[in-house]
Amino acid sequence: MGKYRVVTITNLLEQDLHTLVQESKEDGFRFVERLLNDYREGTNRFNKQGEALYGIYDHGNELIAVGGLNVDPTSAETGRVRRFYVKKEHRNEGIGTLLLKQIIFDARRSFNVLVLHTDTEKANHFYTSFGFTKGDRYPNATHYLDIN
Repeated sequence: MGKYRVVTITNLLEQDLHTLVQESKEDGFRFVERLLNDYREGTNRFNKQGEALYGIYDHGNELIAVGGLNVDPTSAETGRVRRFYVKKEHRNEGIGTLLLKQIIFDARRSFNVLVLHTDTEKANHFYTSFGFTKGDRYPNATHYLDIN
């Protein structure tokens, strides 16, 4: 894992997201594109209390993964994992694990529960391996994790 570094992104517009946006769209996912559009429009800048946006960079300083932590709109005590994406060629290298561990670690400072929404079986398996429960206990969420 030493060849990767997790960074809190303070200005997404200074990052090169072209490859991640293109690849995610080819995979049938539009959430990296939405991440960029929402950030540009100012509708989600990950700048509220407890929020953060993370990037993982490889040894060549290429952005290979992104993921964010937002306050869930239903409760200030609930955090939401958002816009989580790992570049294809770096999957199964522990990148997603590194990113999710950072999000959970930081979420514990501000939230009691972490929620997310996913609709793929692969993502379901990934999140449940971290202790997330699949269920409808929280609105607009498919999974939740009690963290405090």
